[in-house]
Amino acid sequence: MAEKWKERAVIVRQDEIATNVYSIWFQTEKIAGAAKPGQFISIFGEEGSRLLPRPISICEINKEKGMVRVVYRVAGKGTEEFSHYHAGAALFIMGPLGNGYTLKEKRALLIGGGIGIPPLVELAKQLNCERQIVAGYRDEIFLADALSKYGTLTIATENGSIGIKGTVIDAIKEKGIEADIIYACGPTPMLRAVKEYAAEKGIEAQISVEERMACGIGACLACVCQSKETDSHTNVKNKRVCKDGPVFQAEEVEL
Repeated sequence: MAEKWKERAVIVRQDEIATNVYSIWFQTEKIAGAAKPGQFISIFGEEGSRLLPRPISICEINKEKGMVRVVYRVAGKGTEEFSHYHAGAALFIMGPLGNGYTLKEKRALLIGGGIGIPPLVELAKQLNCERQIVAGYRDEIFLADALSKYGTLTIATENGSIGIKGTVIDAIKEKGIEADIIYACGPTPMLRAVKEYAAEKGIEAQISVEERMACGIGACLACVCQSKETDSHTNVKNKRVCKDGPVFQAEEVEL
């Protein structure tokens, strides 16, 4: 079993990088040393009425400085609390959690949607191959500069204000992007479209599934998704997103 740690980590810096989208760098040598692209950390708030941590994907890893970066959108009271902390504050975090992407030296297409975009930064950084990156936004973009350092970036927006108007699949088809493997992270409708596209093209797709989580370590079964195969833990056709995922082979799960 992969090692994980719970520790009080100091915030090195926090910035609002788009409206209600924040970036935090945590000083956390052990987690940074073990983390892989596609994994996540759980962040615990200081407000006593909220007992459960918030799972947030790892955006970047700096092993030399012992730091990890997360990028999150304020979506409720927990993430709103996090947004008020500044450099020097400390929060309990646990990680690295979950199974990340399996990196392969094939022509890669990285697809992200909304707050599923941040994990692609470290993934793109670590891949040793040709990288095409397609990022889908509602309107306001973020992390585009970071992504463009590590691959050819194509942007799609719902309203067409930036890049190609439409979905990530629309952008892929319009640009004629080809690849031998897909890595994706984003909302379920996007992942469903990616799965169908990969099956149509006959190429491998690894998808990071978004589900609400509670414990983050596979004990509570709050974040199961439907799978093709029977799970040995529950004896039903479910997978625990936090423990078995969040990254799955696309054909493993029903979306």
